[in-house]
Amino acid sequence: QVQLVESGGGLVQAGGSLRLSCVASGSSFSISDMGWYRQVPGKQRELVAVFTSGGTANYADSLKGRFTVSRHDSKNTVYLQMNSLKPEDTAVYYCNLRNYINYDTWNDYWGQGTQVTVSS
Repeated sequence: QVQLVESGGGLVQAGGSLRLSCVASGSSFSISDMGWYRQVPGKQRELVAVFTSGGTANYADSLKGRFTVSRHDSKNTVYLQMNSLKPEDTAVYYCNLRNYINYDTWNDYWGQGTQVTVSS
């Protein structure tokens, strides 16, 4: 069973930075995307950034330039560097691993979430 463990959330002032980490364990991830989503109460979970198995980083348009996703495959770890944080970035951030069975079939796995709070 895949397990994802996030770390690095917390409270930061507007304009500050945080780095989230997520370590995956429990299975083989030979063909998988890893990334981050976020959710605030009353809203749907939304994509933040994904680092694909092919080596491409994809971002929500509104976050380009402030957030950077990276991946260390030998450590089964994905990172999210968040700079110039704004109060509207406050959310629970979830790590995601999408393990592809074939091109149109996959399993999604989620971490427990880590709270990021940005004060004004």
